[in-house]
Amino acid sequence: MSLFNKLLGNASEVSTEKLKEKYGRLLISNEQIELGFALFRDVFMFTNKRLILIDVQGLTGSKIEYKSMPYKSISRFSLETSGTFDLDAELKIWISSENIPTVSKKFNKSINVYEVQQYLAEKVM
Repeated sequence: MSLFNKLLGNASEVSTEKLKEKYGRLLISNEQIELGFALFRDVFMFTNKRLILIDVQGLTGSKIEYKSMPYKSISRFSLETSGTFDLDAELKIWISSENIPTVSKKFNKSINVYEVQQYLAEKVM
């Protein structure tokens, strides 16, 4: 991921092998990481069972919050694609009956956001 994308807060894809090596202890039996993205120090992963958000906090990064969202809790999502002057795409996810998105992530142009949307649609619907 380029420094420019990091500064803009755009996510880039991370290999599932690297994610399993680092976060495998979060998984339950028969759970597989299928997609994963890094956003500076934070990570979000789509498994075959849920969405996992990893929020690294503080200057040292020693405090970490792990959020787990089963796909059945996702009530809706939206995708805003990148444009000519807006170089990033944005995915928003609402949990249950929330009025504002619970999750909002930006992606750089190297990510095929249509594949991410398709993956999420298959899991939610």
